[in-house]
Amino acid sequence: MPLVTRVTDLIGRTPLFELAATQTGTRLLLKLEQFNPTGAAKIRMARHMILDAEHRGLLRSGGHIIESTSGNTGLGLAVVAAERGYRFTAVVDHHASKDKLRAMRAMGADLVFVADEGNDDLATSAREDLAEAMAAERENAYFTEQHNNTANAMGYYAMAEELLEDVDRVDILLSAVGTGGSLFGAATRLRELGCVPYVVGVEPVGSIAFGGSGGPYWQSGTGTPPGATIGAAVDYSLLDEGVKVSDTAAFATARAVATEVGLMLGGSAGGSVHAALTRLAQFPPGSTVVTIVCDGGEKYLDTVFDNSWMRDRGLLDADAEQEVVQLLRRYRPAPRHGFVEAR
Repeated sequence: MPLVTRVTDLIGRTPLFELAATQTGTRLLLKLEQFNPTGAAKIRMARHMILDAEHRGLLRSGGHIIESTSGNTGLGLAVVAAERGYRFTAVVDHHASKDKLRAMRAMGADLVFVADEGNDDLATSAREDLAEAMAAERENAYFTEQHNNTANAMGYYAMAEELLEDVDRVDILLSAVGTGGSLFGAATRLRELGCVPYVVGVEPVGSIAFGGSGGPYWQSGTGTPPGATIGAAVDYSLLDEGVKVSDTAAFATARAVATEVGLMLGGSAGGSVHAALTRLAQFPPGSTVVTIVCDGGEKYLDTVFDNSWMRDRGLLDADAEQEVVQLLRRYRPAPRHGFVEAR
């Protein structure tokens, strides 16, 4: 890495981690996006949305960026705003990780809550309505509207290019779907580069993007809750399969990977890894399966990795965690270097 002068110059070139491999040669690789600044993938698209807005004359010098966010997009926009001299307001709810909210404030963002403290319901629709209204009534303000911004998906094109620099091909691309930008942006660029993966989207049970009845869920920054509009960044033409994973299974997976491997995953990444692990043997022999890990687990120490929080919500399930542990032990690849102490 050369010497850089902007935090956004550190975006990208995130590592691939081989989490699992079958005897038939199928392997599960994790694209560890927590190695980006802000510890998340979404800084990729945050930068691209702002550069695109500047290019199109939608955001002028000294302007005001406004976005509805559950945290990671807001963190990315806070960085870009600080670098480029903009004011940034994040419209949030108390469903978001407290550490994400604290970090946005630390980088100078203004936080506007759509619900009172103590109400930790997911309020995506209310957030987006307020963000749109705020931008409309302010001069030189721009609502990035991540769910319907074409620059969202384009921000992940570089991720696809990185993948093909590191592996010969991607046979299955599997990831959580929130805005849809990371999964479908990467899939679009892979296709342009001559690689056509089987695309699997993962959403929480309770999300409505792939049909079915909606309901509450605790996986943060992913899915489409009832009452919210499915954004244009969810490109169904690229989707081969949509999978739903419960909060219990997603969080059990994140916790099991932490204790078994020493790798901290966010809750939505836990859902994607659960979907991949439980069907790994069903994929064609020799397949390269890539899961985008959108952020790490360090932001969820007071939720996913807190036994009391999990227990209070009926999410703590030792049996579910043990099932994931057994899958990991069955599929863990031999270390390429050094040694692993015998159990």
